[in-house]
Amino acid sequence: MTWLYWLVSYSIGNFLTAFFVGKVYGVNLQKERSKNLGARNAGSVLGKAAFMWTFLGDSLKGVVVVLLGSFWHMEQWAIIVAGCCVIVGHLYPIWLKFKGGKGVATFIGVGLTLSPALFSMMIVGTAIVLLITRSLTLGMLGGFVFYIEAVVLTGQLPLYIPMFIVIICMLIKHASNIKESLRLRG
Repeated sequence: MTWLYWLVSYSIGNFLTAFFVGKVYGVNLQKERSKNLGARNAGSVLGKAAFMWTFLGDSLKGVVVVLLGSFWHMEQWAIIVAGCCVIVGHLYPIWLKFKGGKGVATFIGVGLTLSPALFSMMIVGTAIVLLITRSLTLGMLGGFVFYIEAVVLTGQLPLYIPMFIVIICMLIKHASNIKESLRLRG
């Protein structure tokens, strides 16, 4: 049952909201600006409404997967792995030749539903770094640092190792944004 849950989670992650929002607008977001199928690119190309629909759709994937695990009475470690599977499905969707989004909205849905208390530290870290740097990309980095510290301080490190691996995958996807943000501040 656990393997089936993880496969379903990866499959849910393969639903790229930006792809379908783009279709509604008659735009292929894979050919526009960053060519990324995420909320940020949808918003840059199509406006605030497209950003919101994409963000909500992608974050809800994470919420659904975590709630599904609770409904099926899965153990916490299995739910965390499923959360990673939905994010990986978003990052690397099989039907789009593994070219998906960057995973932030889906991570927010997973993280917030897994543990609002731990996730609140991500919000705090993002807000602090965003206020200092005025860069959402660097704010996200600060959020990840605070999130990881909160996990370590609460003694849940072994449970969250899969999530840290996924965070590294997300950071790799954001490498060009991070370099650009650092260059502008340097």
